[in-house]
Amino acid sequence: MKLILDTNFLMSVTQLNIDIFSEFEKTCNFKYELVIIDQTIDELEKIIAEGKGKDKYAAKIAIALIKAKGVKKIKGKADNVDDSIVAEIGAVATNDKKLIERLKGRKVVRIRAKKYLIVQ
Repeated sequence: MKLILDTNFLMSVTQLNIDIFSEFEKTCNFKYELVIIDQTIDELEKIIAEGKGKDKYAAKIAIALIKAKGVKKIKGKADNVDDSIVAEIGAVATNDKKLIERLKGRKVVRIRAKKYLIVQ
């Protein structure tokens, strides 16, 4: 099953100091393949180019982690990243409340208490 990583989820690695990759192994009781939509990388690159301080740093770390962990990049199927995530089949790792609402009935991996992951 695809496990799609969202922008805010990836940035929280640095912002909350969470090792999401080891947390996935502990928390996800299903087989998964980590994937990222190309539009998410575009969002991160935009934050690097236009952002400041902690956000810019978090986006840089997120891109480095995507490369280091060999996260598979897939092409978005819609005009924006959230629509592309909804259009994909699979679980989603996000903390975006609006996106979570749109994902009713699907597995969602979230950060809980700013230190561990849960699957809903």
